[in-house]
Amino acid sequence: MTTIYDIAKLTGFSPTTVSKVFNGYTDVSERTRRKILQAAQQLDYVPNAHARSLTTKRSWTIGVLFNESSGAGILHPYFGGVIEGFKKVATSKGYDLMFITKDIGGRPSGYLEHCKIRGVDGIVVILPDYADPYFRELIEADIPCVLLDSDSDHASTIYSDNIMGSEIAVDYLYSLGHRSIAHIGGGHSFAGEKRMQGFIEAMQRRELSPRPEFIVQGSYDFTVESGRKAMEQLLQLQGRPTAVFAAGDNLAVGAMIAMREQGISVPEDISVIGFDDIEMAKYLTPALTTIRQNTYGLGSRAANMLIYSIEGHKELQRDMLPVELVVRGSCRPL
Repeated sequence: MTTIYDIAKLTGFSPTTVSKVFNGYTDVSERTRRKILQAAQQLDYVPNAHARSLTTKRSWTIGVLFNESSGAGILHPYFGGVIEGFKKVATSKGYDLMFITKDIGGRPSGYLEHCKIRGVDGIVVILPDYADPYFRELIEADIPCVLLDSDSDHASTIYSDNIMGSEIAVDYLYSLGHRSIAHIGGGHSFAGEKRMQGFIEAMQRRELSPRPEFIVQGSYDFTVESGRKAMEQLLQLQGRPTAVFAAGDNLAVGAMIAMREQGISVPEDISVIGFDDIEMAKYLTPALTTIRQNTYGLGSRAANMLIYSIEGHKELQRDMLPVELVVRGSCRPL
């Protein structure tokens, strides 16, 4: 059976350095780490997880809580990029991922109880639900925790610059000559409220007073169906907007479906801009102009933040990633 001494002999590093790599120590260079991991793969070495746990007092497992109510689950467009970025960093540092639910063995429980039973070292929460008392119990406990797309005084947080993204969207539509701009919001979610704030501030900065009837809420989980219903409401108005900024690409897709059903052309009749840059956006007809957020970057940064906390650093961290405009075919100048 291959041991760390075999890897040390093959690579020329000391057994102590090899052990540090498999136990997640940070005082090893990335070049050294890669060489040792490549040698381990070459020799078919598998670390003994139980022995490693006894040595480090960790389970080397991170819990993933994805609180998503639309029914899409891991197919949700926000999830893929985030979890891929998170997984790459976490697994490269020796961690396994475990999905956290409220049920253990068919018995209802809470998130915190699940985390304690499974012995996870920390947890990342994607799309937090503050109305859930079990969620509040979790973030108020002493387990290391990072929240995505949220803000909290009890946990580290990371999110995109939602306000700036909305301002970029409004400024782009304004540059095309649009003055009658509607907004389909993302409900009372963190991202939805920030994107609404950015929309209103950008309109006011351009001395455009947002018409109350031009602001229609979609659902807080940004579903296509809620975008379709919101657009149907806008299309019933006497004076229709010339452009619509949707707080999420799924909402924008729903809006475009509603317009197509009523014989309204995008962008000839109404321009549409979204937010997220989901994979589907570039394949729509017309392709969707949108604000791109770096979901992969959100996930990888969240992993680094969480592992930093797991390693004993107590201070809470906050980070915000920039966004960018992606111009495609769904907007036109007036």
